[in-house]
Amino acid sequence: MRKKRSKQDKIYDTIIFIILTIIFAVVAYPLYFIVISSISNPEAVSSGRVFLFPVGLTFDGYMEVFKNQQVVSGFLNSLFYTFCGVMLNLALTLPTAYALSRNKFGGKKIVTIFYVITMFVSGGMIPTYLVVKNLHLLDSMFALILPGALGVYNMIVARTFFKMNISEELYDAAAIDGCAEAKFFFKIALPLSKAIIAIMVLYYGVGHWNSYFSALLYMKTETKFPLQLVLRSILVQNQSHLSQTITTAAQQEALEQRRQLMELMKYSLIIVSSLPVLIMYPLVQKHFVKGVMIGSIKG
Repeated sequence: MRKKRSKQDKIYDTIIFIILTIIFAVVAYPLYFIVISSISNPEAVSSGRVFLFPVGLTFDGYMEVFKNQQVVSGFLNSLFYTFCGVMLNLALTLPTAYALSRNKFGGKKIVTIFYVITMFVSGGMIPTYLVVKNLHLLDSMFALILPGALGVYNMIVARTFFKMNISEELYDAAAIDGCAEAKFFFKIALPLSKAIIAIMVLYYGVGHWNSYFSALLYMKTETKFPLQLVLRSILVQNQSHLSQTITTAAQQEALEQRRQLMELMKYSLIIVSSLPVLIMYPLVQKHFVKGVMIGSIKG
């Protein structure tokens, strides 16, 4: 029989619900505002008339964005860089984490200390650039994915996950049946580690997708630019156009139209660039809590 809840419990639940609703509104409204602003009349957005619903519904911003071949090229480049980068990250992070989680791996403490030191001591931007240059990686995809091929923090999280979930007894049982280390890793450990793999995909994927500074340093060919660098270039170019000297009323009107279109494009570009990440989060949500709790809290 269901226990009747007291008045104090109901009051407490109501207060918590109100607080959480307010927090959700504070977090969600900026994103909602960007969405409705991207399909509203830019004049209404500038005047502050857009608050809860779109005003003067228009998709000119999105049409202008997708008419720009640089945006389409940058979007495809970012997808390619992100996919290749994540695959390389997983290929290095998971075997390293698994090896360091095994008790029988000799010297693992020294190797772990070596990795941890790199979290606090870095060569810096100029030495890294010189290394990339001397390896002849400038203006190539490898300049974007090789320098960050293994994230030490992510490796430690994955190592803790393997330590907590892949027991020595399980390995001993497999070894009795003649299972070698490599076969055990691929056939047993990885299938049991879907949660941490999903977390690694999320962490690395978001990092690659949002990265633009590495491309700014290493990439020269515009057709190879990732989306984030393309967006930056578009906004900088539009800003420079707005700073031109105006001599006639026709130029003033054209400049005002350009300013409004740029304002609309700004919100549309934010939505376009954020869409893959927004899609990715729900896909790994069911693994996220399990992977983070086991990999981080127990660690």
